[in-house]
Amino acid sequence: MLSDLKKDLKKLADPQKAKFYPRFFKTGPGQYSEGDKFIGVTVPNIRAVVKKFQLLSIADLKTLLKSPIHEERLCSLLILVDQFGNGDKKDKDKIYNFYLSSTKYINNWDLVDLSADKIVGEYLQDKPRDILLKLAKSKDLWERRMAVVATFSFIKKEDASWTIKIAKILLNDKHDLIQKAVGWMLREVGKRVERKILVDFLDEYANQMPRTTLRYAIEHFPENERQKNLRVKAKP
Repeated sequence: MLSDLKKDLKKLADPQKAKFYPRFFKTGPGQYSEGDKFIGVTVPNIRAVVKKFQLLSIADLKTLLKSPIHEERLCSLLILVDQFGNGDKKDKDKIYNFYLSSTKYINNWDLVDLSADKIVGEYLQDKPRDILLKLAKSKDLWERRMAVVATFSFIKKEDASWTIKIAKILLNDKHDLIQKAVGWMLREVGKRVERKILVDFLDEYANQMPRTTLRYAIEHFPENERQKNLRVKAKP
């Protein structure tokens, strides 16, 4: 079945996108995804393949997740997301543990963003969440992004506490992909939980946070409020 999945992905490969994606995902020397390889398959087409291979074993998914081809790794993660959502407690335990043991292969922002909240966040809904503190303090860029994106699952249940906690840890992170993720989650707190929580956070921390984080956090503010925040509070 694994070979069939790879054949299906190759059939959907677009040579033009295969040229574009490496630039879009920053795969050049010294860039955040240096060396990542693309064959040019869109996410909707990957999802179509995922539907056909829902029953792949963890062993096969582990092999797929170690692939040098980006789309194959994403396919593995999307199947894991579906299996987690449909699984029983034993399945969820296995997938969660496998996910956290495989973070070295979940190594681009789209791979994190399409899976972290749906596996890590959902698993931790009724469990201790200290693992997020460990991930947030990791030297690995993608583990830090996982930590904050995983809290999206809590935000959807109107719980902003862990987003705020992780945002404080990552407040001065130098990488723009962390700054964007923190700003994104703060914005979602303001939209989905309570605007006052976001406003209070900005009142205390906006003058400490990178401009990128602030811009993302206040995207949904009225223009006059956005300009006021950017003018008065944000550092370069």
